[in-house]
Amino acid sequence: MAQLSDDCFAFGGSLLGIDAARQMIFERVQPVDGIERVPLRRALGRTLAQDITAAIAVPGFDNSAVDGYAVRFDDLDPHGPTTLRCVDRVAAGHDPTTALTHGFAVRIFTGAALPAGADVVIMQEDCQRDGDFVIIRPGIKRHANTRQAGEDVPRGTQVLKAGRRLGPAELGLLAALGFAEVPVRRRLSIALLSTGDEVREPGQPLAAHQIYDANRFILAGLLEKLGVEVSDLGIVPDDPATLAAALRQAADSNDLIVTSGGVSTGEEDHVRAAIANHGSLYFWRLAIKPGRPVAMGQIGATPLAGLPGNPVAALLTFALVARPMIEALSGSEPHVARRFPAIADFAYRKKAGRREYVRVSVENASGLPRLRRYHKEGAGMLTSLTETDGLAELPEETTRLEAGADVAFMPYSELI
Repeated sequence: MAQLSDDCFAFGGSLLGIDAARQMIFERVQPVDGIERVPLRRALGRTLAQDITAAIAVPGFDNSAVDGYAVRFDDLDPHGPTTLRCVDRVAAGHDPTTALTHGFAVRIFTGAALPAGADVVIMQEDCQRDGDFVIIRPGIKRHANTRQAGEDVPRGTQVLKAGRRLGPAELGLLAALGFAEVPVRRRLSIALLSTGDEVREPGQPLAAHQIYDANRFILAGLLEKLGVEVSDLGIVPDDPATLAAALRQAADSNDLIVTSGGVSTGEEDHVRAAIANHGSLYFWRLAIKPGRPVAMGQIGATPLAGLPGNPVAALLTFALVARPMIEALSGSEPHVARRFPAIADFAYRKKAGRREYVRVSVENASGLPRLRRYHKEGAGMLTSLTETDGLAELPEETTRLEAGADVAFMPYSELI
């Protein structure tokens, strides 16, 4: 008797590797037109549309990094205490009124401009004040506790390249350079829908054998984190004509369509057929687990990412397929998830030729982190996402993993 497969997506035909799929995405998906200038406070998550060059230096002047005393390094005795007369006081935002000459010091505060002649600042904790005099311990180096003009950003240097996704640190740098507004790619509009007669909106009553739609809320959250406008089209029933009409309507007014469910080979899986009949289908099966049934194509001129119906697979394939499509559309630098070395606390067998992602928790241990596999494997297990820390990535050539072996770990923060 022939042995039955325990792989619910095992069927004939070649599978596309994830690296090849990623390459195809960036070859076929072109950035949208449209650049706008937005206030810095509204630029978080947006994609920079032009290179940024510093018109000023940061910092713009030599200044103190600490509260203390500005002195001339050559006045300090390297072998014993030095006593100097304190002749001035300078705070941040004020001009020094005294140029330092031999034998004198200036009381100075963090961020204040160094007086002419000063080339070192002594922290107040390392000094003893005695009336108009300050006594300084030996052992300081020239330029200690000072910030030189332009040491962070020299004037005229390129600080950010077009395609950079603007996070809080980038906004801080732009603010330090004096930018009140910034040129960015226009915000993408992305249509999101779920498919299936069995799927219902949370809050509505469930009929027999129906489930609530979790995927659309997962995917909407992921999309909103990427700074796009989400057009939520709700749930589309398992009817080819209704689905095709919904996809065509979404294509008319959005930059990308993201669907959940309906991309496998069942008689009620209509997304793949709708793409093929009303647009172009580039791939629909990847050599990964979970998430093999995933489609990339277009309806008219609008790209589409068809993600699986199981929540774990939907999240993973969003990171591997939909997110790169969004990056390509927005002209942003491709995000490459970092992998961290770890030790597997579990044994595992897999098929050659596909990349697998195992949900794991990080166990505290000395040395490399140890990864504990989640006790339930199904791609529909939402708790396997909420109760784990990330994924162990097993490459295509691996067929057997022994407990104690080295493994690559991807935290969820690197994917989403």
